[in-house]
Amino acid sequence: MRILRSSRTALRALSRNKTRAVLTTLGIVIGIAAVIAMMEIGQGASLAIQKSISSMGSNNLLIFPGSTTFGGAHSGAGSGMTLTAEDCEAILNECPDVREAAPTVRTNAQVVFGGRNWVPGSIYGSSQAYLNVRDWQDLEEGEAFTDRDIRNAGKVCLVGQTIKRELFGGESPVGHEIRINNISFRVVGVLSAKGANLMGMDQDDVILAPWTTIKYRVSNRRSSTSSVSSSSTSSGSSEQVNTLSNLYPSQQVSLYPKASAAQQANTPMPVRFANVDQIIVSASSAASIPRAIDQITALLRERHHLRPGEEDDFTVRDMTELTKTLTSTSTLMTRLLLIVALISLIVGGVGIMNIMLVSVTERTREIGLRMAVGAKGRDILVQFLLEAVILCLAGGIMGILLGRGISTLISSILRWPTEISVPAIVLSVVVAGTVGIVFGFYPAWRASRLDPIEALRYE
Repeated sequence: MRILRSSRTALRALSRNKTRAVLTTLGIVIGIAAVIAMMEIGQGASLAIQKSISSMGSNNLLIFPGSTTFGGAHSGAGSGMTLTAEDCEAILNECPDVREAAPTVRTNAQVVFGGRNWVPGSIYGSSQAYLNVRDWQDLEEGEAFTDRDIRNAGKVCLVGQTIKRELFGGESPVGHEIRINNISFRVVGVLSAKGANLMGMDQDDVILAPWTTIKYRVSNRRSSTSSVSSSSTSSGSSEQVNTLSNLYPSQQVSLYPKASAAQQANTPMPVRFANVDQIIVSASSAASIPRAIDQITALLRERHHLRPGEEDDFTVRDMTELTKTLTSTSTLMTRLLLIVALISLIVGGVGIMNIMLVSVTERTREIGLRMAVGAKGRDILVQFLLEAVILCLAGGIMGILLGRGISTLISSILRWPTEISVPAIVLSVVVAGTVGIVFGFYPAWRASRLDPIEALRYE
């Protein structure tokens, strides 16, 4: 009851000079608003970084072939032919901390549909597991290609949103045929939108097809260690495959007629130990990434017959360092902004202390009169302390509303990502009350220590 009566007395005292009370809380309002706005902007930036990393595939590992050396010159990582599709299957089956693995073949070519053409940023050949590794399971329309398409080098593909827009406009591409290096591909599905990645590259400017199709029909590259059961062209030129000058095969002397170049391209024979450009692996969790790297390294060294002390003929890369760097940068900037906001809070607290000291001086006779009628020093202390806390809490509430409004305005006008931060709101209320107690204690203590007789004589 004593606290309640003191609170009513403090509110009456503050209501006598409303303008001064509002101006006193202005520093707290600005400080709390800055804290809320900076916390929400920083948290929104962190979530945007996490979303961008997740769009590239969560817990991903990239395995590249090793480098080649010719005449003492190193060509760099990825120039060798040391990874195979069998390596990918072994990683998936024998590494317990690996969730998914997909072989990948890359190529660049012009894509033609009707009278339109486009050069995609990426043409990938892979398996169905690629969609799981990249968290791309939900297609916008259609369906993914199957394992049968991979075994038979089926001429089917999935297209991204950019390909759909540039080649098909508003029309659905599913069921239509596009030409890649004069090879017809039937579009069986459309990938969902992902947007740009952390490097600013368009992830929707992509075509995904079975890796066997891209390797043997489009790029027509084979490793030097591959074993092909049928003879084929070594140059891989489009004139040998897509020619109209050899409509009728010539007479053959052998018992079995030799397949033409077009027949060899349309019915490729299985190739054993064919190399791939890279293997994309998804670890079972973020914590298991180091274990997955160790397991993959040990397995590939065993499969590639590397002796102890011999360098790896492959490279395993993960996104952990990139994630840590971006997250730490965002956290550092948020902390710097919070320091600036806390400085404004301290300035606001000093302003409240100053006004409360002025209030004690102005109300010296009032304090002496209350003590003369029986008020104790602690009652005066509690009253002035409550006045400071009420001022800070009122400023904190207005600051929270102003901070939310600022973050919403920034999000709508500048299109910056923001995210509401409940801990920041709770912390702001706690900080506002603490500032009121800390900076209001000295004026309240000074008021409680006044001598009633001297206070009544004060002019």
